[in-house]
Amino acid sequence: MTIQYFVPHPTSQNVYDTSLMWSRAISSMAYVMAIISFLRFHTKRLKNKNYAPYSLVAILSFTAMVLIGFIGGTAKDSLFQKIYENMMVPLQATTFSLLAFYMSSAAYRAFRIRGVEATVLMITAFIVIFGTTTIGNYVPKMNEIVEWIMAVPNLASKRGIIIGVGLGVVATSIKIILGIERNWVGG
Repeated sequence: MTIQYFVPHPTSQNVYDTSLMWSRAISSMAYVMAIISFLRFHTKRLKNKNYAPYSLVAILSFTAMVLIGFIGGTAKDSLFQKIYENMMVPLQATTFSLLAFYMSSAAYRAFRIRGVEATVLMITAFIVIFGTTTIGNYVPKMNEIVEWIMAVPNLASKRGIIIGVGLGVVATSIKIILGIERNWVGG
């Protein structure tokens, strides 16, 4: 909590400790709800012939990793860590590389330079994508330009998005607490 950092007082420390305890309890319950939701979703999809193999792989992989983690532990040289480093990390890299191509294609189709904003967005995207490749290292001042884009306009938009997401989380939480929103229980 920011208040505790700037106002080191026993009252703010108590508020910080209480909020930390609550966040641990809420995150534990969120894990339980996520596991239940995951298993409900994929057991329903097992009935569909098209999606059954994928859901079966998802459920078996989840169960195997949980069992390996509980039985063998998660230490540095454990089987869990080896599976994570040799399967999950390459799969994530593959997914994100495919996502980069998909996003580039979608951005081209969506933002067919119709206005000034779309032009600025496409030029900025091109500079950042080009600047993060190895070829971009050979262009003078390219690293500084990319760093500035990521530090100033990108950070400003990220902060706006985070504030909006935070307000949305608070609004949704209030709706759930008051009983207005019931989609999270499947209703």
